[in-house]
Amino acid sequence: MNTLNYLHLDEKRVADVVTALHLLLADFQIHYTNLRGFHWDIKGHGFFVLHSKFEDLYNDTAEKIDEIAERILTLGSVPSNKFSDYLKVARIKEISGVTCGSEAVEHILSTYGHLIGEERKVLDLAAEAGDEVTVSLMSDYLKEQEKMVWMLTAFSSKTCRQIDMSENPIRITIPPPNREILSIQTLRTFSSRECYFLFIRFT
Repeated sequence: MNTLNYLHLDEKRVADVVTALHLLLADFQIHYTNLRGFHWDIKGHGFFVLHSKFEDLYNDTAEKIDEIAERILTLGSVPSNKFSDYLKVARIKEISGVTCGSEAVEHILSTYGHLIGEERKVLDLAAEAGDEVTVSLMSDYLKEQEKMVWMLTAFSSKTCRQIDMSENPIRITIPPPNREILSIQTLRTFSSRECYFLFIRFT
């Protein structure tokens, strides 16, 4: 029994929508596994923030995978559940071994750029086919992802600043009872988001 008979959608007109959804599903599956890897492998500064955020992102991606697969079924096709099939058609590449937070975020932003472009194509195809539900689904994804792109870009926008005063050390006289001279031989401020380090040498 063809579900399209009840949805008042023409099979030929939605064929391109279904094809595009199959490709989008494969992309999301690779994106999901990459996010799991980032979540597991992340190290260093920002670990607690990014470890938690990557978990949020892969949980959200898992929900979208299910929604896309169910939409494919609703439109009368059958989604693949074999990862080998996804690898054959996905436009997103597998990534592993990324431990640096900034590198992981760059990969995620690049992936969002790809997904947003593909979702716009699906939206246009669905609009031409009179498939308002798929249009709404893609529109919701775009709204969420565009905001996430803004937030991840803002998170990554801070650059490290370094001040090197090794050639002109600052000498500070400590008042009584500790009449010592403190020579700040090297002062470097690393503004890596919220963490600041100060290196000093006592004389």
